[in-house]
Amino acid sequence: MRLGECSTQRNLDAAGRQQARRIGEAFRMRGIAVGSVLTSQWCRTTETADLAFPGMARPEPIFNSFFDDRGKGPAQTRDARALLSRWAGPGALVVSTHQVNITGLTGIVPASGEGIVVRLAGGAVAVVGRIRP
Repeated sequence: MRLGECSTQRNLDAAGRQQARRIGEAFRMRGIAVGSVLTSQWCRTTETADLAFPGMARPEPIFNSFFDDRGKGPAQTRDARALLSRWAGPGALVVSTHQVNITGLTGIVPASGEGIVVRLAGGAVAVVGRIRP
């Protein structure tokens, strides 16, 4: 796997692309204003963000997967939590990332294509909802 070379990565299939569109639609149906969309640098996370929230995706390496180097997990999760804590809007901050990152932040192992909705209070991550695939 090489970042920036989608042909070397596991990419979204048709079902994954449809799941991404449904996540974006769930936000729009609820009238949730999205202020910013951050993604890992992996092709499937950027494609997910582009399909759900066209034109808004911006890569943020802190959300890259640490699956192959679990030793990076605690520091990367700490840094991700700090980044999330600084968000002040306007609108919601959306992050398209990987299972290990989500689990590190929330303790939840999400289903493929699932969205986890969180709120930060005092640096703690509280899960307030889930968007099922």
